[in-house]
Amino acid sequence: MAVVELEGVTIVRSGSTLLDNVSWTVKENERWVVIGPNGAGKTTLLQIVAAQLHPTRGTATILDETLGAVDVFELRPRIGVASAALADRIPKGERVQDVVVSAAYAVMGRWHEEYDPSDHERAHALMSQLQVDHLGDRTFGTLSEGERKRVQIARSLMTDPELLLLDEPAAGLDLSGREALVSTLSELCEDDFAPSTVLVTHHVEEIPRGVTHALLLKNGRVVAAGPIEETLTGPLLSATFDLLLEIRQDNGRWVARAASRAARRPPTRLA
Repeated sequence: MAVVELEGVTIVRSGSTLLDNVSWTVKENERWVVIGPNGAGKTTLLQIVAAQLHPTRGTATILDETLGAVDVFELRPRIGVASAALADRIPKGERVQDVVVSAAYAVMGRWHEEYDPSDHERAHALMSQLQVDHLGDRTFGTLSEGERKRVQIARSLMTDPELLLLDEPAAGLDLSGREALVSTLSELCEDDFAPSTVLVTHHVEEIPRGVTHALLLKNGRVVAAGPIEETLTGPLLSATFDLLLEIRQDNGRWVARAASRAARRPPTRLA
């Protein structure tokens, strides 16, 4: 079953084409990474999949519902999202445990909602899974960037979503924070019961273990899409970033480097 199906999706804003004729399918239990340079259209693509943006042209079907023919306010609770834009909307004085549990009502900032004991139990279990349960009484504004990322992901899982979207989850983290978060995301991606997942990043080093597929974007167009071992290759990644790159795997993680000078030289002709 397809959880995301885009057919010829184009987004035009103020005369600029942000996405150009994108066709893409995400099936159940697949874990995708979307990778490309700045301005490639990655965040715009995620906004469509999150039912926050409608295509200018083409068709976007999310969880069997076609955008433009569905009440997005009923669709969005089925989609978990963690992004910098969402983090900016979280009140800095909100307690961490309330940041997570309030996702059950799809609200930012607790008001007068009443939550069942099962809601609090699920929130605590997710906070424990994301290793932030000890921060429950802290306010969101006092957390480190890494802690905020983990709280956001716990919140995104609160409604037991059918689709999980992570927009640059490791952005702004130092090396220690990045590695700790990627390790946690690896556990999530390798969990058979986790939702279908789409993760956006600029850097292959941030791809968790367990990611099964890759979509490469450049200038709003798809360079390649498919199983990660077939898609995340030196030639395709080089075409995506306009830079000759060498790529390899190390213990299930990906590493990309600019090609050595020797690799850049044309072969010597024999007399």
